[in-house]
Amino acid sequence: MKKLGLIAGGGDLPASVAARCEEEGRAVYVIRLDGFADDSVSRWPGETIGMAQIGTILKALRRENCEAVCLAGYVNRPDFKTLKPDFKGATLLPGIVAAATKGDDALLRKILGVFEGEGFAVEGADDILGSHMLSAGALGSVSPTPEQMSDLRKAIHVAEKSGELDIGQGAVVADGLVLAVEAQEGTDLMLTRVAALPQDLRGTPATRKGALAKAPKPIQDIRVDMPVIGPRTVELAAQAGLAGIGGYEGRLIIMDIDATRQTADRLGMFVWGIAGGERV
Repeated sequence: MKKLGLIAGGGDLPASVAARCEEEGRAVYVIRLDGFADDSVSRWPGETIGMAQIGTILKALRRENCEAVCLAGYVNRPDFKTLKPDFKGATLLPGIVAAATKGDDALLRKILGVFEGEGFAVEGADDILGSHMLSAGALGSVSPTPEQMSDLRKAIHVAEKSGELDIGQGAVVADGLVLAVEAQEGTDLMLTRVAALPQDLRGTPATRKGALAKAPKPIQDIRVDMPVIGPRTVELAAQAGLAGIGGYEGRLIIMDIDATRQTADRLGMFVWGIAGGERV
């Protein structure tokens, strides 16, 4: 297997990717993006580098004999005027800034193109994690009612339409009403926003209703920024009075699948995968 250079942003996903490499006996070197990467990736060999230090990142990957790279974890869009690029970064920055004006997906494609242009194979976190992808049907013991399934299907449809406009990957629907669409704030803050809505709109822990759906943007390169859920997502959805979470089979990464299943069962929540051939 090719040695992996893991470009780690924030959240739990980078540590899960590194742990999977470790389980498979695959060598991994972690580039911890300064200001974003969590301490959870510090136990693997690596170093901390600023996101605009592109030349330094490429040199580190070559020095460590990495042949493939994986971009995992969240990185907030920076204020480009405050970045301190190295020479390589400075030469690439105008093109990156131009791509950013066309949306997040254009920006990600530009960044992926930099690594591919330097001869690295780009791998998606979903390819590396494999079995951590959402499967068809219920994850756990709870299945959605017909009404909840209707909300889930509409939420997926809204998420996909939002993705076509490069807005976000998630949406919340209850009783057929769109309660929220994910934008730059991310899923956690969107669910916090839903939890602040009147209870007759979103339900309560005693009378749950509605669903969160997450779906990749139709225009995005799925090797990076695949939607992710985990135990915390389930907890926050429960606090918002929702009945469950769902997405398409094989198109949603599940962080810590056992803990996610146990959390959903404990809270009486469904986590549901719509079969890949069954489009909404």
